[in-house]
Amino acid sequence: MRILGPDTLVFGVDDVERCAIFLTDYGLAPKGDGAFEALDGTGVVIRHRDDPALPKWPLPTANQLRKTIYGVEDRAVLDEIAQELGKDREVKFLPDGSIEATDDSGFVLGFQISVRRAPALPAEQINAPGDARRGVNVLGAPASFDEPPPLPRTLSHVVYFVPDTDKAEAFYVNRLGFRVNDRFDGMGPFLTPQGTLDHHTLFLIRTPPVMQGCDHFTFHMGGPSEVLRAGYAFAAKGYESFWGPGRHRFGSNWFWYFNSPLGCHIEYDADMDQLDDSWVPRVAPAIPENSQEFLFQWRETWAPGGPPTAQS
Repeated sequence: MRILGPDTLVFGVDDVERCAIFLTDYGLAPKGDGAFEALDGTGVVIRHRDDPALPKWPLPTANQLRKTIYGVEDRAVLDEIAQELGKDREVKFLPDGSIEATDDSGFVLGFQISVRRAPALPAEQINAPGDARRGVNVLGAPASFDEPPPLPRTLSHVVYFVPDTDKAEAFYVNRLGFRVNDRFDGMGPFLTPQGTLDHHTLFLIRTPPVMQGCDHFTFHMGGPSEVLRAGYAFAAKGYESFWGPGRHRFGSNWFWYFNSPLGCHIEYDADMDQLDDSWVPRVAPAIPENSQEFLFQWRETWAPGGPPTAQS
């Protein structure tokens, strides 16, 4: 099944206006009717949590992610998914041509022919002794202090809290063709569908049933400098950093997480490992040293001994 990855996350929220400002400040473009898009057309939709158009959340936890919509390669993939999931559960055929079903953990899933369009932007380049890739007279840092922060390029991944990660994993692997690329022992697997080489588009974390819901979601940036620049600008607007900036060990992606009014965390990430079917999954204890290769902490002091004074 050529599922490419998540196209859209649909949230029911308490304060639509506050969330709209938050997502715009994060870097997503408002498109009307509660939709916010990254550069490739993937994005987030927000509705008030009592909106009757939202899928119901069947469990007593306060999860506000009501639907994860995956993009697929073509109509044939939609038909394949509908046939497979229709063996033991209801599959809804919606007026927009997409289909909808519920996974074995209670999360509502949508599937549509993907809206993704490749952004015509280069990746970050570096200059290193013996391999100068950025080139002569090409600047790595912005030439102007007024240059706006970089924008999110594409929806990267979503992370679920689930009480039974084995059950959840079996659904995505056996029914939708996802593969496990790595695993934190006692926590859960990193999963990705057949239509992408990303290390993961879904991570499952084992938690008590009272916590079931969305832990976080993230968008890919163009490189580590873009993660830092976007996160720095976001923090300067008063948003609270939760974790980062740093770099993960599994996936190798750079990260910076922030608290959000959507009932979960939001992240900037970049430079995720690309893996194919020959990759041998790793298993490691779920300890901080395996989650983060290193972690920065933001400080007011920007030079040894503090900022220069007029007498320096």
